[in-house]
Amino acid sequence: MNAITLKPFTHKSQSCIAIKFEFNASVKAYLKSIEGVTWSQTHGTYYMAHSSQNKQRLYKALRLKNYYVDYSALTTNKVTTKPKGQYTPVRLPKLDDPLKTNLTSYKKWLEQKRLSNNTIHTYVEVTAFFLRYVQLKNLPISVRLIEQFNYDFIVKPNKSISYQNQCISGIKKYLEYTGFVLTTLNIERPKKAKKLPEILSSYEVKTMLDSILNLKHKTLLSLVYSAGLRIGEALSIRITDIDSKRMVIHIKSAKGKKDRYTLLSKNFLDLLRLYYKAYKPKDLLFEGQDGTLYSRSSAQSILKTAAKKANIKKPITLHTLRHSFATHLLENGTDIRYIQTLLGHSSPKTTMIYTHVSETSIRNIKNPFDNM
Repeated sequence: MNAITLKPFTHKSQSCIAIKFEFNASVKAYLKSIEGVTWSQTHGTYYMAHSSQNKQRLYKALRLKNYYVDYSALTTNKVTTKPKGQYTPVRLPKLDDPLKTNLTSYKKWLEQKRLSNNTIHTYVEVTAFFLRYVQLKNLPISVRLIEQFNYDFIVKPNKSISYQNQCISGIKKYLEYTGFVLTTLNIERPKKAKKLPEILSSYEVKTMLDSILNLKHKTLLSLVYSAGLRIGEALSIRITDIDSKRMVIHIKSAKGKKDRYTLLSKNFLDLLRLYYKAYKPKDLLFEGQDGTLYSRSSAQSILKTAAKKANIKKPITLHTLRHSFATHLLENGTDIRYIQTLLGHSSPKTTMIYTHVSETSIRNIKNPFDNM
């Protein structure tokens, strides 16, 4: 029986119900058929607006398929009074049919430009949001309207800087598609805070990987760390991408549509052979159910469980393993230019961030206080 968990969360300043499940193609297809259910790329989950009516309707729809539904998190979630002065989100209308058609054409135009699926999804999502705002205001698109949208729905509700940049990029691309000319459009992009990445020590990585008993889960996280991969790259690896003679892994069509080679660890290869004998993957190295792509949310859940078992308190993500790989290479004396190539960075400036978090570099600096 398929188990589905319903949890409350906030998305775009609105209360929503997250629909969590171990990836299953039939469950995914059924969820997409339920009115009001949509996908959030940001949170990596299907969801719908939170209301008593929606909660009951969703529960009944899931039980029709005999899915086990855990909704305990919804019943224990207390309704709190909104603090005075807190931002109140404005309800936007649904897109009318002409704009829906226009948005569909825009998506096809983006696909013809061969942008990545993630970029296309993000641009379409933020553009739809903007067009709903245009529809609400019932005004022609102008610099002033875009600036007002930026303030009302991004700055005022304190959305992230990365989301603001995504919105600006999506709107500009949409204006390019429509041939709309705004010669004075110059929305300033906010500067991202220069935060250093969280890094795990070699001991912490080993402890965490050793805590994983499931062979498939252990192999997946070991691949991400040992090859310094982005999670999307790891999940897209095919059996034919592993070259055990040259001891390299071929990463195809990675970020920026670029191919590269990265390291194939001897220890990882031993683990991989055990995994291959046990699971016998046919094409993709890590398959979800029905041979589809293994889900990112499942991979993140594996990491979260492993970190908890290893008693790691740092706020880590799957990308932390990639950061740790690069930092450990640097600490072992690997030239920064080789690390740049292995990670697939276009600019050495991106790779230089690891010089700021390397323990070896920091330890080699003589503290003037120690000379007193």
